Amino acid sequence: MAGGFVSQTPGVRNYNYKLTPKVFVTCFIGAFGGLIFGYDLGISGGVTSMEPFLEEFFPYVHKKMKNAHENEYCRFDSQLLTLFTSSLYVAALISSLFASTITRVFGRKWSMFLGGFTFFIGSAFNGFAQNIAMLLIGRILLGFGVGFANQSVPVYLSEMAPPNLRGAFNNGFQVAIIFGIVVATIINYFTAQMKGNIGWRISLGLACVPAVMIMIGALILPDTPNSLIERGYSEEAKKMLQSIRGTDEVDEEFQDLIDASEESKQVKHPWRNILLPRYRPQLIMTCFIPFFQQLTGINVITFYAPVLFQTLGFGSKASLLSAMVTGIIELLCTFVSVFTVDRFGRRVLFLQGGIQMLISQIAIGAMIGVKFGVAGTGNIGKGDANLIVALICIYVAGFAWSWGPLGWLVPSEISPLEIRSAAQAINVSVNMFFTFLVAQLFLTMLCHMKFGLFFFFAFFVVIMTIFIYLMLPETKNVPIEEMNRVWKAHWFWGRFIPDEAVNMGAAEMQQKSV
Repeated sequence: MAGGFVSQTPGVRNYNYKLTPKVFVTCFIGAFGGLIFGYDLGISGGVTSMEPFLEEFFPYVHKKMKNAHENEYCRFDSQLLTLFTSSLYVAALISSLFASTITRVFGRKWSMFLGGFTFFIGSAFNGFAQNIAMLLIGRILLGFGVGFANQSVPVYLSEMAPPNLRGAFNNGFQVAIIFGIVVATIINYFTAQMKGNIGWRISLGLACVPAVMIMIGALILPDTPNSLIERGYSEEAKKMLQSIRGTDEVDEEFQDLIDASEESKQVKHPWRNILLPRYRPQLIMTCFIPFFQQLTGINVITFYAPVLFQTLGFGSKASLLSAMVTGIIELLCTFVSVFTVDRFGRRVLFLQGGIQMLISQIAIGAMIGVKFGVAGTGNIGKGDANLIVALICIYVAGFAWSWGPLGWLVPSEISPLEIRSAAQAINVSVNMFFTFLVAQLFLTMLCHMKFGLFFFFAFFVVIMTIFIYLMLPETKNVPIEEMNRVWKAHWFWGRFIPDEAVNMGAAEMQQKSV
């Protein structure tokens, strides 16, 4: 049964709404867009640890892996092998820039559909790959799909959700990502035990399943009121707003959306306007939050967990099982964020998660350093290995309820409509660029930096935690179109926000600045 609520955030407008089954179902289906990203994150690391796959495409790496005298830190060091993983993220970076225009002109749902379609084609290339070229073409097509989905889904969820529950609904995207990772690691665990080349082909080919899910979901989903208004369908937008809010009393919120849309239409160059001083907070946050998210080091665990565990002395089967355990831990802990982000706020989760990740990373680096040293020739006992897995789980848990979901939520909720598509494109592009760098360089960095690599990421966790403490105001329960009030009240960002920006639209502000 729907329940009635009124947002009660001081200094911003309060809207009436009810929690209806439709908004739950809509956001649940919309979050499917995270499945394709998560499945790929989870599948690639497991596949690159499978011997038949390495024998087929990377025989040099396979030979090093079998060499008992090889430095443990350098066993998997290969730029070609990492290119298999990282090429996807270059494609995602490029496609996210085009996706911003498609999302704005044709609506969020069609951008999601296109993402699912290209991901489906890419999965076919990978599943039937006969050479490196087919693998890389498939990865690039997968990347186009990820870029479109990551650009549109967070915006879709933020626009459909009630303001007071925007964090919980938007975090559904991260839940879908982690669910995709867990499913992928389970599949890898069983396909790795198959003889011949059939195992890795099944793992890569099954990426078509989440692709079909997002395509079907996009076809049955309604578009957001914001997008409908933006494309001139005001009557349909009001009906949709009444439907997802569970009440006919939406005039105030609807008028705010109309005003925001009219103002945004006067802004002809969102990419140029986001560089203006009054949008400096949004520009900095949409650049630095995804940058810091990748410098937590999480994708070292996500991409290469099986490889990392084999480096630490685990067998192939035990490595995949350990990766599965960390994935399940991450999924369960992501729900902590879903149920607390709109109660305790974004800042509390960011700060607590940062401290937890810092402590566990330092402990992991210290243990690996003691056991393997700089030469990388030591051995690790079962008890110590299990302790490292436990520390990795603690680290993953801290990320799962902080930088994981909030790294997507905060950039998607802070930008006004006139720069929203450009801001989200920047967010995805920065995220994909540094995901590519981490994926491409990690195995080489592990080979050269040894256990110091974990201290390297710990250093950035310190920097990003300080950054959040000083620079990010609390945004919970604040309607997206009222976000300027939050920036204006901030000790640093307030200087960039004109006084009239709190009560004046973007078009009027632009006229004043000319």
